Amino acid sequence: MELPGAQGNQEYVQTTYSGSARNYSYNYDKDMFTSLWVAYPLYASAINGSNSAGWKKDPNIPDQYEINLENNSYQVNYGNTTPDGYDSTKEYYARGHQIPNADRKADATMNSQTYYQTNSTPQLQNGFNGGIWSSLENSVRKAIPSSDTLYVVTGAAFEKVGETKAVTWILPKGEVDKGTNKKCPVPNYYWKVLMKVKRDSNGNVTAASTIGFWFEHKIYNTSSATNYSVTVDQIEEWTGFDFFVNLPDDIENTAENNSDWNTFYNYKI
Repeated sequence: MELPGAQGNQEYVQTTYSGSARNYSYNYDKDMFTSLWVAYPLYASAINGSNSAGWKKDPNIPDQYEINLENNSYQVNYGNTTPDGYDSTKEYYARGHQIPNADRKADATMNSQTYYQTNSTPQLQNGFNGGIWSSLENSVRKAIPSSDTLYVVTGAAFEKVGETKAVTWILPKGEVDKGTNKKCPVPNYYWKVLMKVKRDSNGNVTAASTIGFWFEHKIYNTSSATNYSVTVDQIEEWTGFDFFVNLPDDIENTAENNSDWNTFYNYKI
């Protein structure tokens, strides 16, 4: 239910598993070293636990298409393009999970997979990753239906469809240590779309509710993430992706018009 429709280069669309249990899927752009979207089911039992891991290579992606983040964060101060003079007390780029490790605390394998380097993008730590973005992730977990699934797609974008926007490329510490000059881009935007569905006794979807969130990648002086809600239709327009394509068309068309967080949060299934 969470998978977006096929669009553009699908060379590295992968799904991770723990045994037979689906963890998350992602669409990795090898030229931008970025998962353009990460999609996964979220349910209450998945977040209850204490598992935690360390960053590691993604075994599904060739080495040359990954940025080395295993032993270091990006260690690049905001506004600088090299790790020279790195000071962790100042603004810097953190290893920002797309599927949060906190969404997969119950299962050690699933949690470990959230630390694949392909699940990381450079996010401003102070005022974004550790602020408004973390607040949104917490709000999403609070919206999990007690007896069913919340479907999540998270993504990074460098420009909106039809927009031309400059992209900052940074040189992470791990690549400096390897003696390479492999730079990675800093996304200009981050977004998230969510869905709940109602089903009949046969498991068929009879109704749905969705919500989207869109952020410029910048320092925010607020943690009120739910004030940045938009419709899923709007995020489709900005990204070019088609979300929740496995819904019946009439249900999808109605569901993707909602932009009110309280309407979505209080939607009962």
